[in-house]
Amino acid sequence: MKKGKVVLIGTGFVGMSMAYSMLNRGGVKELILIDIDKDKTIGEEMDLSHGLPFAPQKMVIKAGDYDECKEAQVIVITAGVAQKPGQTRLELAETNTKIIKDITKNIMKSGFKGIIIVASNPVDLMTYVVAKVSGLPKNQIIGSGTVLDTARLRYIMSDYFNISSKNIHAYIMGEHGDSSFVPWNHVYVGCKSVKDVMKDNKYDMEDLQKIHKDVVEAAYEIINKKKATYYGIGMALRKIVKAVLDDENTILTVSTYLKNGQYGQDDIYIGVPAIINSNGVRELLNIDLTAEEQKKLDNSCNIIKDMRQEAIEKIIDE
Repeated sequence: MKKGKVVLIGTGFVGMSMAYSMLNRGGVKELILIDIDKDKTIGEEMDLSHGLPFAPQKMVIKAGDYDECKEAQVIVITAGVAQKPGQTRLELAETNTKIIKDITKNIMKSGFKGIIIVASNPVDLMTYVVAKVSGLPKNQIIGSGTVLDTARLRYIMSDYFNISSKNIHAYIMGEHGDSSFVPWNHVYVGCKSVKDVMKDNKYDMEDLQKIHKDVVEAAYEIINKKKATYYGIGMALRKIVKAVLDDENTILTVSTYLKNGQYGQDDIYIGVPAIINSNGVRELLNIDLTAEEQKKLDNSCNIIKDMRQEAIEKIIDE
């Protein structure tokens, strides 16, 4: 395994936003680009490489193939199709399961033993597919989960309170989708509970629900205006990769494997706060949820499990 070697599978808007972020911020020694469209991959290699004279450090960037996966420390999968107008999430999941299953098989043929980060949608389901097909330890498979949702929450709260987003300590949990939720009892502005901040400043408590609604609707609004979201998730993926490469022990709301009754669940990937380091998920954080929040998490998990049982398991086992 080569420390600092990252393989990106999927050179669409999301993947290349992550790659561009890595080029600008550094921290990656070697970046391999893989995509079914070989010419585009070569073009992306050339375009990124021409920015190297302005980059903070030396970095090898090249178009490659699955044999490059063997020595990689981290693989990021962003490949897959986007949801089309009128297409259900189940139809999207079925299509992407076939794609992700094939990609994972090709990765494992190389002898890869590192960490896989999944961003393909529906991300909680696709993370499960990679884990099931790869056979790697579950802690080595991470989905981008609600990392972007959490970033959106902190940004919107920062704007609302006029406080730096770096001093907003808040997390979105559950599915990367409409059924996500905020455990408000664990949200802090600096070292002060957000509920106390709301009361002391005579803010309307209902504004908290509006903030979460704005987070959920953000992706739809961006897609309506510019067809796709990619910069935010590109930055989020770079953050997850950095946490692995630098052995950071950073807390991120990644799509993490729950087992043996953790959060009342078993055998499912879902967005919860977890500590990320060079081994992938070091451990997940168990935080107390209210009865209502537990119900919301259970609902998120049931949505994913229903989709799995309806079609995904069959495709995995084919």
